Amino acid sequence: MIRTTLITGGTGGLGSAVTAHLLAAGWRVVVPWLVEDELDRLAEHPNLHLVEADLSDEAQLEAAVDVAAADPDAPLFGVVNLVGGFVSGQRVHEAPVELLDSQIDLNLRTTYAVTQAALPHLIRGGGGSVVCISAAATDNPFTGAAAYIASKAAVASLVQSLAVEYRPDRIRVNALLPGVIDTPGNRAAMPDADTTHWSKPKDIAKVISFLLSDESSAITRGLIPVSTLG
Repeated sequence: MIRTTLITGGTGGLGSAVTAHLLAAGWRVVVPWLVEDELDRLAEHPNLHLVEADLSDEAQLEAAVDVAAADPDAPLFGVVNLVGGFVSGQRVHEAPVELLDSQIDLNLRTTYAVTQAALPHLIRGGGGSVVCISAAATDNPFTGAAAYIASKAAVASLVQSLAVEYRPDRIRVNALLPGVIDTPGNRAAMPDADTTHWSKPKDIAKVISFLLSDESSAITRGLIPVSTLG
């Protein structure tokens, strides 16, 4: 039976790789989008459904989730939360507190709101799998990114809470902990960096595909590092 997964951030540098991988694996994939230029990253596919939506708007978010849950022959089973953002460079005493607000809003609130909207559908469908993105820096912090790291640590705590709360509904919730992800944007931002051990989108996509599959039915509440051994 074909299933549906909702991928937020599915047109991004990581998300486009995840979307392509899951389509190739036979999923019906629903991708909310906001930046039209990013649509060129996705090839047309009969099982790909693009929905223009600002996920910070409750009505637009609900509409996108409704599209994901609309096909009774392909029930919503997976939710992949890839929307997020990274800022660094200032120590805490140098940065405005609004920086923390923006990172919490982008990295935590979006993940919370999307998952919250999808959960009733997953419950009615008898279960599902939710995958979120935290960060390796939550265990190995570095200077100048306290707001980012705090927001990603909050994502990890949210995942563990959700995993416990929805285990009776057969909904699994896990988080990946990548380091720097090897995307064109990150390469442009750090042109002199050694990319040898950066997390590769195609590798992350494989892990996400596994976590959505029945083969990972014993895995929930996981905080899973994803890196490239080089």
